[in-house]
Amino acid sequence: MKAAIYPGHGKQITIEDIPDPQPGPGDVLIKVARCGICGTDTSFTQGKMFDFGENAQFGHEYAGEIVELGKDVTDFKVGDRVAVLPSIACGECSACRSHGNNVLCLNSPGSGMVGFAEYARMPANVATKLPSVLSMADGALIEPMAVSLYGAKLAQIQPGDRVVVLGGGSVALYAIYWARRLGAGRIVALSRSERRKALCLEMGADAFVTFGDNEFGETIEALGGPPQVVLEAVGAEGMLSKAVMHCDQFGKIVSLGFCTSPDPVIPGIASFKCATMQFAVGYTMKEFHYIASQMDKGHCDPKAIISNDIPLADLPAMMEVLRGSNNETKVHVVM
Repeated sequence: MKAAIYPGHGKQITIEDIPDPQPGPGDVLIKVARCGICGTDTSFTQGKMFDFGENAQFGHEYAGEIVELGKDVTDFKVGDRVAVLPSIACGECSACRSHGNNVLCLNSPGSGMVGFAEYARMPANVATKLPSVLSMADGALIEPMAVSLYGAKLAQIQPGDRVVVLGGGSVALYAIYWARRLGAGRIVALSRSERRKALCLEMGADAFVTFGDNEFGETIEALGGPPQVVLEAVGAEGMLSKAVMHCDQFGKIVSLGFCTSPDPVIPGIASFKCATMQFAVGYTMKEFHYIASQMDKGHCDPKAIISNDIPLADLPAMMEVLRGSNNETKVHVVM
């Protein structure tokens, strides 16, 4: 089969012919239909501290059709369309037992980030069956939607809460989407440019504010007061400090941006607000199952963020485009 391979050390991604995977006991073999490109894909293929490593397959936002079942798989059949939670967990360590978040597994037996390929072998217990009303494009969005849902749940948004979302990428857009679904009162999206203003409003924001000298006053005016919840989804230096500055007294900040550089916060300012800050990564199968069952019942179409479909052969070039200034939001690789 053809698959994208990252050689490591920031070298150019290649599309190579590699052996077809074979399902083992408890596995399903999936013919991949679509896989979205995530910011971590562009970040972790630059040879920096956080890196996929040498000769790595990657791609974690994918959906496809089951074409073969491993021994003892009874919950699926050939032809089922599925989305995949792309982290394989041992199920026995303290993190697995306590949180059910596969990304946090202390003894992971392997990686499920193999979506940029024609076929993927995965344990059946991380596959989520897609209802007939959902397309493969919907299925490939469940993973990024789960990231934002997990963070929004950690924020414990209460009905009527004033919410600020920092950022305009896919995680931010879906954070807005879930804040609206979870009962937020007014929601303001803040970003450095107005490029995704329309999408932020479509996902459920009541107002859009650009970063700048007037952002705090404009945000308070749009919300009717400081935000009780701030969802940080930029992942760049300075965003945690910005989140603290916006946050109301006794407010909650959840960081979803996964910044990989030092990002200073002045504890004194946060202390005078008695603000709570939580960092999050990953999700559980609960989020995947919930999204699959509820995705067609929301206030807008989550597929609105898809800006481009490309073939696998164009992935290396598109990765370079996405590392620079561009007009894309969510790009899907279609096999």
